Amino acid sequence: MTSHPDELTPPAEPDPRVAIRPAEVALRSFGQPNSVVSQFDFWDDSYEGRRLFAEVLGTFLLVLVAVGADIVNARFGGNAVPYGARVVAPGLMVTAVILFMGTVSGAHLNPAVTVAFAARGNFPWKRVPAYIVAQFAGAVLATLLLWALIGKQGSAGLTLPGHGIPTTTAMLWELILTAGLVSVILGTASGAQQIGPFAAIAVGSYIALAGLWGAPVSGASMNPVRSLGPALVLGDWTSWWAYLAGPVAGAAVAVGIAHVLRGRGGGRSGVAAAQGTLGIDWRPGPNPRS
Repeated sequence: MTSHPDELTPPAEPDPRVAIRPAEVALRSFGQPNSVVSQFDFWDDSYEGRRLFAEVLGTFLLVLVAVGADIVNARFGGNAVPYGARVVAPGLMVTAVILFMGTVSGAHLNPAVTVAFAARGNFPWKRVPAYIVAQFAGAVLATLLLWALIGKQGSAGLTLPGHGIPTTTAMLWELILTAGLVSVILGTASGAQQIGPFAAIAVGSYIALAGLWGAPVSGASMNPVRSLGPALVLGDWTSWWAYLAGPVAGAAVAVGIAHVLRGRGGGRSGVAAAQGTLGIDWRPGPNPRS
C-alpha cells in the first residue's frame, strides 16, 4: 500500500486575517464600544461646533479685557485703569479661560498658537481655517461691544508701536515675544498640561510679564486677531502688518525650538492639549452612574 505525499503533509495554519474577520463583522453588527470610538473623537465633526464656540467665547473675553482697558482709560481720562493692571489683565484672563474651557477646544485664542500646534503635528491642518475664523470673530465681537457701550475713542484699543518706534522694530519685537509665548505653550502641552493648572499659570504669567516690559515698545500683542480685530472695527490699519508677520514668524521660530528640545510632535499628550479632551474625558449627556 502506498501513501500519497499530500496525506503526510501537515495541515496549513489558518490565516490570522481570516480568523479575525468574523470578529470584525460581529463588531460592526453590534456597534463599536465606546473605548474604541472615543479614540477618534478628536476627528469627530459632531464636536466641532462646541470647539469653535469655545474659541469665539475665549477670544472674545481676552480681547474684551485687552482692548477694553485702553478704551476705558480714553473714555474716562487719567489713569482709570493703571498701567500694571492693563498689561497683567490679559494674562489673568488667559489663565481663567484655559482653566474653564481648555478641555473643550485647547483654548488657542490665537492664530499663531493654532498654526504652531498644526506645524508640530498636534492639530490637523484641515481644522486651522475654522479656528482662525472663530478667533477673529471673537475679537471683532468684543471690539463692537466696547464701541457700542463706551463709544469710539480715537485710536484707543489699537495695538501700535511705541512713540518713536519704527514699525519694523515693533514687528521684530512681536516676533521675539511670540516666540517665547508659543514656546511656553508647546512646552507645557508636551506634558499634557495645556488643559491643567500648570499650563494656565505658565501661559498667563508669561503674557503678564511680557506685557510689563514689552508693551511700551510694540504693545505686546503676540496675537494677530487681538490687533487686527480692533483695526477692522475702528478702520485704522496703522502698522497692521507688524502684528500679523511678527506673531506668525515668532510661532515658526517656537516650533523650531520645540523640535530641537523635544524632537517631533504628534504625541498623545500634545494632541490632547492642542485639541482638548471633549468626548474622551467627558461625554455629553447624563451620567450613567447617577
